[in-house]
Amino acid sequence: MGTVEPQVATEAKTQLTDGFQLVIDALKLNGIDTIYGLPGIPITDLTRRAQADGLRVLSFRHEQNAGYAASIAGFLTQKPGICLTVSAPGFLNGLNALAHATTNCFPMILISGSSEREIVDLQQGDYEEMDQLAIAKPLAKAAYRVLHAEDIGVGIARAIRAAVSGRPGGVYLDLPAKLFAQSIDAEAGRRSLIKVVDPAPRQIPAPDAVKRALDLLKGAKKPLIILGKGAAYAQADADIRALVEKTGIPYLPMSMAKGLLPDTHAQSAAATRSYVLAEADVVMLVGARLNWLLSHGKGKTWGGDKAAQRKFIQIDIAPTEIDSNVAIAAPVIGDIGSCVSALLAGIGSGWAKPPAEWLSAVAEKKDGNVAKMAETLAKNPSPMNFHSALAVVRDIVKANPDAMFVNEGANALDFTRSIVDMYQPRKRIDVGTWGIMGIGMGYCVAAAVVTKQPVIAIEGDSAFGFSGMEVETICRYNLPVCVVVMNNNGVYKGTDVNPRGGDAAPTVFVKDARYEKLMEAFGGVGVHATTPAELRKAMEEALRSRKPTLINAVIDETAGTESGRITSLNPSAKKK
Repeated sequence: MGTVEPQVATEAKTQLTDGFQLVIDALKLNGIDTIYGLPGIPITDLTRRAQADGLRVLSFRHEQNAGYAASIAGFLTQKPGICLTVSAPGFLNGLNALAHATTNCFPMILISGSSEREIVDLQQGDYEEMDQLAIAKPLAKAAYRVLHAEDIGVGIARAIRAAVSGRPGGVYLDLPAKLFAQSIDAEAGRRSLIKVVDPAPRQIPAPDAVKRALDLLKGAKKPLIILGKGAAYAQADADIRALVEKTGIPYLPMSMAKGLLPDTHAQSAAATRSYVLAEADVVMLVGARLNWLLSHGKGKTWGGDKAAQRKFIQIDIAPTEIDSNVAIAAPVIGDIGSCVSALLAGIGSGWAKPPAEWLSAVAEKKDGNVAKMAETLAKNPSPMNFHSALAVVRDIVKANPDAMFVNEGANALDFTRSIVDMYQPRKRIDVGTWGIMGIGMGYCVAAAVVTKQPVIAIEGDSAFGFSGMEVETICRYNLPVCVVVMNNNGVYKGTDVNPRGGDAAPTVFVKDARYEKLMEAFGGVGVHATTPAELRKAMEEALRSRKPTLINAVIDETAGTESGRITSLNPSAKKK
């Protein structure tokens, strides 16, 4: 009796891939190794699979904080930070950070799952129904939606290039739920992915623009250089320092540019900011904008009547920024690294230093202000105030210059910015252009993850409240973060009284709150500090141990002023 031979398949089984995998592969292909987000429908499996495939996925308690982490990661790395959220409410929570990234020129991509297009477009009431792309467009540098798995590679490539090219910013990428489950041939999927080549190409300034700027600078009697966070982002640190030192011009660092040159540098005019802004006759802006932080380049800050005679040189990658508030006599358009390099080449070796009268006047004002500040910092009032507490922080930062430094608040921001010196570039990260509250714990997570260095965060008690629950995230990932909460019982101060009795005043918090207990609840270290000595001991131990630590620094509740240094921006009703 014969036997029947088993049939053998002649065609290999087709290998498939899906939308989940293509998103992961596209990110990895472009050197992106970290995602900041919050899992949920429809992106839960994306977070699981991304982690299983080697991406680091950091899960937060609120999407806004994940977005702030992604935004500052972009600033620190020059690669787009990735924030991943669920649809509708989660997307909206991340949108604040996306707008923050766009405003501050931080490269970031917000990726959100979304409802099915057919149901959304007919408003049929899908789960978390929302036209997210339309909402994101006004707040992002660019916004894209991907509907087909074979277009994922193109969508991510376009998002990356948009985020980092030219003036960096926030980009929104909309991924509808059914995209993730779409299957296509694995080889076709692999070929559909794009590795972005030269995503942020250099933009070389025109030679005549460089000459015009140098001619103007050469003729200045009272020149000043202002360094903005764009200069820090550029990572052209050696050339920027050479430009400052070869010209001998006093410089003023904006807050996130502190440390490009050490704040103790002889040419730093930070301690006499008001004087140099009012007196300078030629000002060169390097990655800084004449927005509200610089009083729009006019008015009392700039010497009133003298403002009309002042000439500006502005180095910026965006030509549309020029003349945005005042006339710019010498625009230099290009990426900051290329512009500064071209200026250095034009300066050569025989550049004349600014007039001695100007340099001595700046030095005299600076020395006087430094001496006054030293007297104030030497005092030891009881209870502590901002100055006595920050004198400790200043010493700790000086002893640990590699540590990252996060700062937010009203008075906690203003006092810290003027008291605590920075010694290295991109170590100070703060509220940025909007002066926004809530960046603190998100920034701390990203700073620790990106730099692998310890992080010191100086937080106003009000500012801390916006992201305080993320101390659980810090503990979960065992990050070396030391948070110092300046606790004066309220917004600005804790002394306001409700004239009608009953509820506490709008600016007053629970008296003597024990913020350190929040960190202890998740396994971190909590410290209650009421004196500079206790604060110093706690900060030194936190940096030595690298354990998640929160120090509740109790300061005088009368310390602080309304809105810090921007009281004039807070209108009040006229009283008869």
